[in-house]
Amino acid sequence: MFALVAAPLAAVGPAGAEELEGAAADDGALAGLSEQVADYETRAPGEYSADSWEPFAEALTTADEVAADSSATEDEVAEAKTDLQDAAAELEPLAGSFETITNDTFWNDTDGNPIYSQGGGVFKFGDTYYWYGVHYTGAEYYRADPTRKYNNDVSFVSIPVYSSQDLVNWEFENDVATTSTGLWGWVGRLGVVYNENTGKYVLITQLGDAVAFLQGDTPTDDFEHVRTQDQIQGNVTEGTGDQTVFTDEDGQDYLVYSNKHGRSHVYVSKIRDSDSLYIEPAVEIGWHGDGREGNAMFKLDGTYHTCASDLHGWNTSVNYCIDSTSSDIQGDYSNWYTLSGTEMDYSHVTQTGFFVTVEGTEETTVLYAGDRWADFAWNGIGYNQWLPITEEGGDLQFHSMSQWQFNAATGEWRVGPDNNYILNPDFQADRVSVSNLRGWDNAGGSVGNVEPGANGSRFAMEVGNSGSTSQQIDVPAGTYSLSVDARGSSGGVTVVGADGTEHVLNIPSSGGWNERGLTDIELPAGTATVWVWASGSGGVQVDDFYLVRTDGDAPDPPDEDVVRYEA
Repeated sequence: MFALVAAPLAAVGPAGAEELEGAAADDGALAGLSEQVADYETRAPGEYSADSWEPFAEALTTADEVAADSSATEDEVAEAKTDLQDAAAELEPLAGSFETITNDTFWNDTDGNPIYSQGGGVFKFGDTYYWYGVHYTGAEYYRADPTRKYNNDVSFVSIPVYSSQDLVNWEFENDVATTSTGLWGWVGRLGVVYNENTGKYVLITQLGDAVAFLQGDTPTDDFEHVRTQDQIQGNVTEGTGDQTVFTDEDGQDYLVYSNKHGRSHVYVSKIRDSDSLYIEPAVEIGWHGDGREGNAMFKLDGTYHTCASDLHGWNTSVNYCIDSTSSDIQGDYSNWYTLSGTEMDYSHVTQTGFFVTVEGTEETTVLYAGDRWADFAWNGIGYNQWLPITEEGGDLQFHSMSQWQFNAATGEWRVGPDNNYILNPDFQADRVSVSNLRGWDNAGGSVGNVEPGANGSRFAMEVGNSGSTSQQIDVPAGTYSLSVDARGSSGGVTVVGADGTEHVLNIPSSGGWNERGLTDIELPAGTATVWVWASGSGGVQVDDFYLVRTDGDAPDPPDEDVVRYEA
């Protein structure tokens, strides 16, 4: 069992940790370095460029020697670990492959077990990505039966960590913290940093109204809870709202957060350099009277972007962003604006979770990791929805897709072969009953969402009084199929291509849900319009829309001896 607060660190305060230069490394530090050496020894030189392999091999040899030296000091272990990790981060793979990310489903790890990782983040140490989050009991209930609400069931189970080389296939490594770690009550948003001075990995998480600090000797270690910080100087309230950890290109670590009560203020604080066990005073970079949650940051082309969601509790929202107007992360920022592409389906039916910036050999892509929890209930299937963000003409663009493919080595992405081109296709983006559904434009009659939907979903669309509604979508040229669940009086769906050609699916009257479909829809590249219409006052209800290309390129096949586990 881990101690709640380790005695040597209990009094650590703003002034910095006591210097221990020349002190002998403890067994845990040496064991941690040995474990990392063993991991990096599995890398093969033929898989990387010669220029990047040479410094890595040198760092690996040095680290191996230090790990085997029982008289090595703490400084020597930290330096060897840092040099090895830095060299591994610079390894250049000779080849990469496109892996498939499928949203709107529950994700499993490479052993086929559920991934439970809410409110965390992905952090790259060396050449490996590590995904940390929280496992709550409510996540288990929701996965077992996603057709009802599980309000506020956030009983803490553990903090799992998963590892990946490609950001798609995730291997479970360890529960780095559990109920035996000395964590109590609310355990919330968290992140992990590496401290070059101590050679320790520090996990920073909300703990009630405080910020808790846990330490480990490897990214997958059993972390020890070493201290808490009750108040961040300059924060107008005790406790943080949603918080995330951001590490800049120069290695400086920051905490991005709002004040807990009201959440109107957005802050950036440095995480202390000496040991990463203290949050320095708050610097306000943004303010909004209505409050913002899901506060997270990424950097692209020298600009810091901080984004957040509406303040209505783990529910779907557009993304609101502010941008730095100088090179100072704690300097001036722009006014709030809506991230383009998030308005059509409330950020693919999520709220802001965190971002991962991937600097590939061909391009840089930002991964938006959205939370789909809504108090564990009824905003669509799956907890985690990952989408790419790009910069187009100086502006950010969010790309909402049900399936896409990503090459973590090159940074390139492409639309998946089974992507559903209709946005908000099962009408889960809207949190309550509405008469104008998100992403759909009414043209007359009565249109709204009704409960329940098909197959246990929360909502369906209802169109009555000879009304109609439509959605415009950009599609590549190809052959498509359309399917929809429908019931009620007669109506139909019409797909109009960019060339004006109409493809009509008539929906006959039916008392129960039936799947209706249309195949061989030839669409040219450009903007297509999907219309839903009712032919009488009785109306028609539709749910589970799919418009999928049927002649697209298939994804790269896996090696015969390798099983691909898709997110």
